[in-house]
Amino acid sequence: MKVEKLVEIIGSDFYTGVPDSQLKALCNYLMNTYGIDKNHHIIVANEGNCTALAAGYHLATGKVPVIYMQNSGEGNIINPVASLMNDKVYAIPAVFIVGWRGEPGIHDEPQHIYQGEVTVKLLEDMDIATFVIGKDTTDEEVASAMEDFRSVLAKGKDVAFVIRKGAIEYDEKVEYKNDNEMVREEIIRHIAAATGEDPIISTTGKASRELFEIREANGQSHKYDFLTVGSMGHASSIALGVAINKPDTKVWCIDGDGAALMHMGAMAVVGANTPENLVHIVINNSAHETVGGMPTVAGSANLPVIALACGYKKAASVDSFEALDEALAEAKNSNELFFLEVKCSIGARDDLGRPTTTALENKENFMEYLKTL
Repeated sequence: MKVEKLVEIIGSDFYTGVPDSQLKALCNYLMNTYGIDKNHHIIVANEGNCTALAAGYHLATGKVPVIYMQNSGEGNIINPVASLMNDKVYAIPAVFIVGWRGEPGIHDEPQHIYQGEVTVKLLEDMDIATFVIGKDTTDEEVASAMEDFRSVLAKGKDVAFVIRKGAIEYDEKVEYKNDNEMVREEIIRHIAAATGEDPIISTTGKASRELFEIREANGQSHKYDFLTVGSMGHASSIALGVAINKPDTKVWCIDGDGAALMHMGAMAVVGANTPENLVHIVINNSAHETVGGMPTVAGSANLPVIALACGYKKAASVDSFEALDEALAEAKNSNELFFLEVKCSIGARDDLGRPTTTALENKENFMEYLKTL
């Protein structure tokens, strides 16, 4: 169905969420229609933020908000849904729009398989009434479901439209870009060269895919890298766990701005533990690029200052390859917790592949390598 029709049927004037490729039509519609507008559309750091922000909107207006997200974000909404929104607590109604990655029978990446199996069950377990929209679902069926939902919402309960792959469409295009010049894949190529045989923990999305292909092109082993294919926002915590337990080994974390924002509290924990052997690199293009390029708020945040305030001992920001190489050399030789922001353009090559090894193989090879350090 056309996304404009879905929006019309729902009838809300406030949307908040975390972008998702399955919901690209909706995200592009919202960006074209509202952009980032505090009265109508706000992209937030994680799905729990959306839920709380939506609750505040309802408290102030009495209206029903819409919260959109990938199904991987269901874990982040469990607490606010159960302890804030639920009708046994504050009875705050909301409409969730959930992109169904990993739907059973539909090929997808490994991090989505189990999440896809439990997507609808998790919603139902949270007492959220659901309606699945597929390619063959008619506008009339969606309108009828929304009519049923209105009586549920009136009781202070939440509802959800679960969106199958290719179920919603939007004809207009949106171009996402920034003024930065460095390309992320080339940035990661410089990082891989500077780190040598040091272990790297890389964040979910295209960064890990690019690191994998760089190793392939270089004829290098993948044993040096832990590719965090899921668990967005947690790469730096994984890196902290490795760094603490391998104190004589330099450990690198390649992070993204959206991921760093999603669980920014992790930076405070890293800073408090102050591992001298950890280098935390955030490649910042101020975009959720892997799912379409929609903006993050990282463009207005001073990440190096935040890192220093969290307890990192050194922090820098670079926007050229010359400065990047200098910073990587300094980090390599440093014996202090180091934070590096790298300003990056939006975009990746169209033929970017995916890891050809399984997640389990990646873990086992990485662990075997760590045993030698």
